[in-house]
Amino acid sequence: MVGITPKDMVPSPAVKFFGAGTAACIADLITFPLDTAKVRLQIQGESQKAKGTEVMKYRGVFGTIATMVRTEGPRSLYNGLVAGLQRQMSFASVRIGLYDSMKQFYTRGTESAGIVTRLMAGCTTGAMAVAFAQPTDVVKVRFQAQVRVADGERRYNSTMEAYKTIARDEGVRGLWRGCMPNITRNAIVNCAELVTYDMIKELILKYDLMTDNLPCHFTAAFAAGFCTTVVASPVDVVKTRFMNSGAGQYSSAINCALTMLRNEGPTAFYKGFMPSFLRLGSWNIVMFVSYEQIKRGMTRAQQYWESPF
Repeated sequence: MVGITPKDMVPSPAVKFFGAGTAACIADLITFPLDTAKVRLQIQGESQKAKGTEVMKYRGVFGTIATMVRTEGPRSLYNGLVAGLQRQMSFASVRIGLYDSMKQFYTRGTESAGIVTRLMAGCTTGAMAVAFAQPTDVVKVRFQAQVRVADGERRYNSTMEAYKTIARDEGVRGLWRGCMPNITRNAIVNCAELVTYDMIKELILKYDLMTDNLPCHFTAAFAAGFCTTVVASPVDVVKTRFMNSGAGQYSSAINCALTMLRNEGPTAFYKGFMPSFLRLGSWNIVMFVSYEQIKRGMTRAQQYWESPF
């Protein structure tokens, strides 16, 4: 990312890699209930069509959270948290932690990176991350989507059981269900999120609107979260529906999108927009602010370790 002054020691790729994963886990811990509410809102139209009822179970972000707490207990808001943290450590480490390295790769080590180079770097790290973390994303979505019934029966009882059950019932390919829409989504998310953050932060520092500190990181992260939500919501809804579907429900991600359009109309692609924005906006703020501080702290610790006096 931009904003490092000459007197600062440049964070190493390892610092960025582990710092990104740690910051993403912190952000997930804080914003996970919003993500769970988003998933429930995104799939509820699908459930209504399957059952032949038009009764709205969830209404709005906080209405969804309140309904879940009332009917399933507060712990339901953190269904899939373990898989979510596994996902962030493997996923964010690659897509965010390797972004600067990928920029340098495309510019052959030079400092100047244009918009095309940044977009290419974002697309590349986003696609690479999916290849590593897709099974954890599938399990996370399945956990978030499952509703605890009156007798306590659940689709999956533990994270490891979910991995084993999906692999047994749907084959190993089931763990990579929705991989293509997820690659598409994360290429879009990475471009919107990282490139927006990178460029806004660069402009803020270039025109001396703020210094490279907390308000600057907050402003750039908030803008990145809004841009990402607007651009990525349609793909995100299709990804969620497809990954949560049983074997044979949809023949492909495109079939899932066409079924949504035919049964629910174009507005279905923006179901859960408010929780998506609340979640992505708050997630970006927490993640980028944490990431900048972790990078700075780890770099200073590394600098002190190498030159204690």
